[in-house]
Amino acid sequence: MKTDSPRPIRLKDYRPSDYLIDNVDLDFKLDPTKTMVASRLKMRPNPAVKSPAKSLVLDGENLELVSIKLDGKSLSESDYTVTADTLRIHTVPQKPFRLDISNKVDPEANTALSGLYRSKGIYCTQCEAEGFRRITYFLDRPDVLATYRTRIEADINEAGTLLSNGNLHEKGTLDGGKRHYRVWKDPHPKPSYLFALVGGNLRSSASSFTTASGKKVDLTIYVEPGKEDRCAWAMDSLKRSMKWDEERFGLEYDLDVFNIVAVSDFNMGAMENKGLNVFNDRLILASPDTATDMIYEAIESVVAHEYFHNWTGNRITCRDWFQLCLKEGLTVFRDQEFTADERDPTVERINSVRKLRSHQFPEDGGPMAHPVRPSSYIEINNFYTATVYEKGAELVRMIQSICSRDGFRKGMDLYFERHDGDAATVEDFITCFEDANDVSLKQFQTWYHQAGTPELVCKFDYDAKKQTAELSVEQVLPPTRGESKKKPLHIPLKLGLIGSDGQDMPLVKAGEGVVSDGILHITRRSQKFRLTDLPERPVVSYLRGFSAPVNLTADMSDRDLEFRMAHDSDLFARWQATNDFATRILIQLAKAKEPTKHLQRMKTYAKALENSLQDTSLDQAYRAEILKLPSEADIAREIARNVDPDAIYQARSLFSKTIGKTIGKTLEATFDETTTDKAFSPDAESAGRRALRNVALSLLTARGTKADKARLQAQFANATNMTEEAHALYLIAASGGSTRQAAFDTFFERWQQDHLVINTWFSAQAMIPAKSAITRVRKLLRHPSFSLTTPNNIWALLGTFAMHNVREFNRADGSGYNLIADQVLALDKINPQVAARLLNVFRSWQVMEPGRRKHAKAAISKIAHTSNISRDVYEIASKMLDA
Repeated sequence: MKTDSPRPIRLKDYRPSDYLIDNVDLDFKLDPTKTMVASRLKMRPNPAVKSPAKSLVLDGENLELVSIKLDGKSLSESDYTVTADTLRIHTVPQKPFRLDISNKVDPEANTALSGLYRSKGIYCTQCEAEGFRRITYFLDRPDVLATYRTRIEADINEAGTLLSNGNLHEKGTLDGGKRHYRVWKDPHPKPSYLFALVGGNLRSSASSFTTASGKKVDLTIYVEPGKEDRCAWAMDSLKRSMKWDEERFGLEYDLDVFNIVAVSDFNMGAMENKGLNVFNDRLILASPDTATDMIYEAIESVVAHEYFHNWTGNRITCRDWFQLCLKEGLTVFRDQEFTADERDPTVERINSVRKLRSHQFPEDGGPMAHPVRPSSYIEINNFYTATVYEKGAELVRMIQSICSRDGFRKGMDLYFERHDGDAATVEDFITCFEDANDVSLKQFQTWYHQAGTPELVCKFDYDAKKQTAELSVEQVLPPTRGESKKKPLHIPLKLGLIGSDGQDMPLVKAGEGVVSDGILHITRRSQKFRLTDLPERPVVSYLRGFSAPVNLTADMSDRDLEFRMAHDSDLFARWQATNDFATRILIQLAKAKEPTKHLQRMKTYAKALENSLQDTSLDQAYRAEILKLPSEADIAREIARNVDPDAIYQARSLFSKTIGKTIGKTLEATFDETTTDKAFSPDAESAGRRALRNVALSLLTARGTKADKARLQAQFANATNMTEEAHALYLIAASGGSTRQAAFDTFFERWQQDHLVINTWFSAQAMIPAKSAITRVRKLLRHPSFSLTTPNNIWALLGTFAMHNVREFNRADGSGYNLIADQVLALDKINPQVAARLLNVFRSWQVMEPGRRKHAKAAISKIAHTSNISRDVYEIASKMLDA
């Protein structure tokens, strides 16, 4: 383990900055290895600080200082001290002053892709969370807000496009047309993490949007040359997002232009820089033959997410990085609501909950558990987590449930009224809903401070004679790191009662009246609710709409689950019953010595599934979700102790094959009925049809007859869109046989020149559930189309292997763990952020059976005991070992 362990930063130690920056004037002269940056800062002591320090400490990393002037006077080396990460000016005036700093940076050498970097000929910045200090010396913290003027100069042949935040103010040419410049002004005060600059030879796709008040906004998406025709869906998504935010929250855009740039090397999915969003190009570029429906949906969602940040993140930002959920959880909720309105709302909810359970629940249940608002961190980049984003969104959703949809809008209106232009806190946010709705959310705030996933244990006792029932609910709050004792939470539990006729029965609660929408508010460790006017014992539908991010334990027989699969009026709860029934069977299969003894139970489930499949009142997208079995990772999460991935794989394979055999005729009919000759459309209905067709194909392929294999080959050969082609490739990869390598060769030959599509080729091979997978992945690491400097390549190959090839990553001999550990160490020297995120695939290592646990611990220890590892990787590795 490292001996020079970095000290954690703690929320309790927060204090305002001694100095503020009112205005920033930046001048860039772009050069691949020696870009000159000149900053002119108008500064002053912070009036909120009684006795500011006489010295000024600015953040700065990987910078070459050229000169400093204070109020126009050049400073000598004795006037300041430079370290690896700071610039200290020993004495500054206790009144407004001007600071001029010149420094050099090397964009070409910046493989961490944080700050100003140059990749594939494009200059780009990524400043969240602490990247601006890699551009120039600054008070790089979110509570220092300033207006920005940015001048960018470059060789016109090297960088014909020059972009920054705000509106274009001035442009011109220099040196007889060899060089040119652009000046951008952003009138809205912002923190440094929202600064952006892009320079390169890019092409554009332009349009416009007229706001509700009649203001015209110019919209432009910039991409690599030749990719302009793949921007239409992103542009359409942007316009719909702008209109939706006006209608749902009354929020109009506030600049004359909105620009998006798509780059191929980017650590994140996208970044909401004010007026200049920078995107990973996989979340902008789409055409029917290159992008799957999943990518189309992701583009729609992420474009919306980044646009929505204009108000929830930019106009109101975070006081400090501990408040990250204030912008991210809230904005994830907003993009989920947008998707629900644009597509099937139940399918959106299923997908959001599935993501929460697959990513955030394991985080909560393992060594990386932390509150939605953490109390400390070593490296802030490590807190861009599912807990902050996905669980943070669930907390916002619960506030809406408690306050009602109208009450939530009132609270949001008050939030914008009070805090526009502020760097706010979670407490500021919560107070707005309390004041707007005259409600106390004091207990609810515990959700923000307490880690872990609560469990609700429910018991339902029916008294036929009195026609009443008693519902007992207990909160079980498992201990997490540093929190052995938990406080009870305010949990909204949405409940439904279903009669024998399949209809909902009235929910009448004695004593306190009925809560709207059937929500019972759980506020104590143990509570009892008396329900009246029940002429028969109902089947209980718990946690409708997934009203709280909790685990649920309740008495529910197979017959109850089967009944709810057919009759639950809450379609999310109907899907949940289907998923619970399948999970129950899969766990028993994984633990059984003779799995075939459960054949009849599997057939019973398959027949219930068939009834849902044949219910044409249900959207095709929803029926596709119903057909999907829990993943291997889902099953492992539910088993929770001494997990054997080989047994889980065998159980899931047997179950899939049994379903395919049992309802094969219906699956064949479904596959045939969802065939269409219509031109591709990314709309929700068309995507739902393709999703249902592909799931039916998956189950038929699992059946494995000659006709099934021929059908799969035909889809791969004749696919007219990437959704069908890629799905067929994944199935061929998983099913094996002599056609697998031929399919890989065909796909590569067709798509080797497209850097985005080729990642599908990497992913399909990484998912092969065979012993050869590790050898294949190691070989692909040396492939000319793969690079450790390209995050998309890493997630396509290594991320897919570790997260989706559960059996091979968790090989009993530990070779899967060693593969990933080696790459984490290699990556740490190139891009610590990505290395740390890849290391997170070990987060559930402690639930494995003892042999695998031993190998996983050894792999993590190897990383932790490597000298000179980054803070990013050190923090993750040390927490995993100390838990």
